[in-house]
Amino acid sequence: MNRRRFLLGAGAAAGVLAALGGAAGAGYMKLSGDRPLALVYRGPAACAGCSEAVAALLRGAPSGFRTEFCGPGEQVALSADSLAGASVYAQPGGGDVRQAWRRLRGHAEEVRGFVHGGGNYLGFCLGAYLAAADPGFGLLAGVGVEGYIYSAEATVHDQDDTVVGVDWRGRRRHMFFQDGALFRPKPGTPVTVLATYDTGGAAAVVTGYGSGRVGLVGPHPEADRSWYDDAGLSNPDGIQFDLGHDLIESTLRRD
Repeated sequence: MNRRRFLLGAGAAAGVLAALGGAAGAGYMKLSGDRPLALVYRGPAACAGCSEAVAALLRGAPSGFRTEFCGPGEQVALSADSLAGASVYAQPGGGDVRQAWRRLRGHAEEVRGFVHGGGNYLGFCLGAYLAAADPGFGLLAGVGVEGYIYSAEATVHDQDDTVVGVDWRGRRRHMFFQDGALFRPKPGTPVTVLATYDTGGAAAVVTGYGSGRVGLVGPHPEADRSWYDDAGLSNPDGIQFDLGHDLIESTLRRD
């Protein structure tokens, strides 16, 4: 996958940092201590701007998360200790899977332990690929992950930014897309398919791992207007975030 170009102006970046805590993360946590915590990876294994978009999606979800960035260079490290205080760990989009995995493989046991013990993993595009194994965190049993653009009858055949149509809970919707994942649940695997591509292949799924839950999406429901503007694209549905919120809340739900 190509690294997505996503540039924040100085003013926009300052606004994001202020909203998310940025350098004042500890103060943000004190003000927002009654809300569940979502840790969002930010670092070289994620594309510029992708972590911020996922964090904004989480903050706007019905569960009303407070968010903290974790990763190299952040105030919060990605570790068993930091994950112990979180409800969600989110892995955003990024570049090449194998390059990203070299940056993250040292945290595999910590992430697996967090989810197996009852935590929630959210994977967006690259983060969805990384939920698999070889390479990846190994959070999926009975769900295969592959590139949608390489699947039979795919409507997209390159890695350029585009918009794809999906059937989300039976309704036709559209999302930003760049070399996203396709999921193939094996028969008998307990998995909820939230959305399918035109081919019928799964575009968003929720499944379990140990006592935890894993929510994955190939396209980008977190994409805001700047993603479309930068790529010269438009979404026929308008810029909406309800699909991403459905993914989040469906992952948290314990039926």
